[in-house]
Amino acid sequence: MVAVGRMYGIIESDGRPNYYGKGLSSLPAPNGWKVKGTEKLIDLALDYLAKDPEKRIRNLVSIGKTLAIAPNHKEIITNFETRLDEIPSTEVYLRKALTQIHPNYRKGFLMNLAVRASLWGIPKHVALSEELGINVPYTILIDPTEACNLRCVGCWAGKYQVNTLPYETLDRILKEAKELGIYFIVLSGGEPFAYKDLLRAAEEHSDMAFMVYTNGTLIDEEVADALVATGNLSPVISLEGWREDTDKRRGPGVYDKIMATMDLLRDRGVLFGYSITTTRHNATTLFSDEFIDHMMAKGALYAWSFHYVPVGRQPNMDLMITPEQRGWLVDRVATIRDEKSFPLIDFWNDGEMTGGCIAGGRLYFHITADGRVEPCAFAHFSMDNIKDKSLLEVLSSPLFKAYQKHQLDDNMLMPCPIIDRPEKLRQIIAESGANPSYPDAARLLDGELADALDAHCHAWRKVCQPIWEERKAKRQSEVCAG
Repeated sequence: MVAVGRMYGIIESDGRPNYYGKGLSSLPAPNGWKVKGTEKLIDLALDYLAKDPEKRIRNLVSIGKTLAIAPNHKEIITNFETRLDEIPSTEVYLRKALTQIHPNYRKGFLMNLAVRASLWGIPKHVALSEELGINVPYTILIDPTEACNLRCVGCWAGKYQVNTLPYETLDRILKEAKELGIYFIVLSGGEPFAYKDLLRAAEEHSDMAFMVYTNGTLIDEEVADALVATGNLSPVISLEGWREDTDKRRGPGVYDKIMATMDLLRDRGVLFGYSITTTRHNATTLFSDEFIDHMMAKGALYAWSFHYVPVGRQPNMDLMITPEQRGWLVDRVATIRDEKSFPLIDFWNDGEMTGGCIAGGRLYFHITADGRVEPCAFAHFSMDNIKDKSLLEVLSSPLFKAYQKHQLDDNMLMPCPIIDRPEKLRQIIAESGANPSYPDAARLLDGELADALDAHCHAWRKVCQPIWEERKAKRQSEVCAG
């Protein structure tokens, strides 16, 4: 979500919303009436837009420019107006989103994300971080269960033992998160819709926004109706491309089930996106106009791209995208965003948007279904178990401190300590004394797989360094011109 904000020019490089010149941290701590008042204003604005978006988007921009008080507000609104003028697809996308999304999702997911998680949550993160001497992240990735009805080839979570997080533990985590100002939660697994208390969590924590990575095959009409009723849980459906590639990895008939699920969600106004695992075999397809236009037509309103990382079930270096493909994606994703205004986030190439690696408690961390606390969904090492400790205690973990200490150098096209700087991961684990979450996870640190990752990252540096230098020079020239 931070990267989406950067895409539209409202998020700073450190990941904080750019509502004020010094970042959102200059806002005072929220109280109940301020939160409710802000929600009411945004709700009125969204209702106003949804009734006639074609005419009213421009009207609201004009009103905003007139009423803006803080210096940076006018700049943000002006930049957004310029985008509307120069990139027609921006207005097309906004009209579609405003008319497609059910009102419950405007009042639930979007409101919780914009107001509680961002506008008022981030100042609380900043204040608590300074007060407690730890970093409070923007979100938490939680696996409520590792159970899954599919057995996908190369699943990143495929080597975890099948466990399920007790609802009492999940409920406590969510309550403690809100005490820290964290109102945006990401769920994965396993298959989250196999967790019997998934919708219960969304209902009982209606003031939070939940984004759920799912294979999409367990969402039927009854579940889709329940999603509309809660309005604060957004599914992100995973697939590998067209029918052949998706069914090859996920099983026969899965692609057709996914397409039917997307139809159910779109027709009911559920806000949903899709997730892709980019490999050297499907990269061209996944980022083709044909595929992205198809996903948009099915109703997806955003997308996340994960480059294949050789962890989990049967790690395979031959599935990793080549340095040349990754270099191509740098410009290709930017073109898609400009031409379609579609929020497509490419995690490993979007380090500039997020200020580097987001893991290790900087902007997020991972809790497995057996309670292990890991820095990242792909870094399967841990020191603590959430069943035995509070969120505050695990955030002060030596593992997280080491992760944050070893934030990487200025080439933001190499943000990841697993595939871009594997020597950093070894330093982090050695300094913190963290243990692998399962025996095979240690293969990242030593041996054949570790050697292959070293070679891969050196090859990527040769490709990306000139790209990064060119981007830096362009950015500096733009600053000078401004």
